[in-house]
Amino acid sequence: MPNIPHKVVIVTGAAHGIGSAVALAFARQRVGVVAVDIDSEVEALTRSPPEITSDHLWPVQADCTSTRQLSHLVSEIQLRWQRIDVLVNSAGGFGRWAETADVDDEEWERMITLNLSSVFRCSRAVIPTMSKQQSGRIINIASQAGVTPNPYAPSYVPYGTAKAGVLGFTRLLAKELGPQGITVNAISPGTVATARVRALRDTASLQTIAQQNPLRTLIDVEDCAAAALFLASDAARHITGINLNINAGSVMV
Repeated sequence: MPNIPHKVVIVTGAAHGIGSAVALAFARQRVGVVAVDIDSEVEALTRSPPEITSDHLWPVQADCTSTRQLSHLVSEIQLRWQRIDVLVNSAGGFGRWAETADVDDEEWERMITLNLSSVFRCSRAVIPTMSKQQSGRIINIASQAGVTPNPYAPSYVPYGTAKAGVLGFTRLLAKELGPQGITVNAISPGTVATARVRALRDTASLQTIAQQNPLRTLIDVEDCAAAALFLASDAARHITGINLNINAGSVMV
């Protein structure tokens, strides 16, 4: 595991799935983690595992699409720790499959807001602090769906479009913030065996996806957490503007 010096890390979408794994992975590094989610279940992170305490993990229920709530959160972090070193934008997701003709304006706007606008608003909220420090890491959880349509299963256009936007945002922001000592990178997982994914796909579909990639496996949330730790470590200090594909070789670009 990369050696990570003392940092203050914000992880959004931290109540479940990838976000939860990322928050716990950073907390195990004995850094200060602000675990943010609109779901009150984010509070449960401090109850397991036992080696993680409130000294290292601070659960916060907040809406990552709300500029007002994000501004308040950053102010609270400044009061508590006086710095922000890493932002992991993991908030996002979707709850159903639908063809484009069946997606109404409200659903489209909701997917773009949750998966793309949240990344913009959270990043914008921390930029002044990181710029003042002349250092910082922004890590965006994108998706293989933003790189190319899923070759083994139906694709959901609003989600894939939003995640493609995250990848473009990552490159543009990396160029803008580089002179301020801030790196911006993305992680694009393939199909991750989260509870949400298992609820949307049946066992046969998941087995098919696993068998079609070169490594014959699904991705674990811990794989994404390890990638986030690496991009936040000193070993990645000269890496910016990249998209790190974690998909067991199902897409090679």
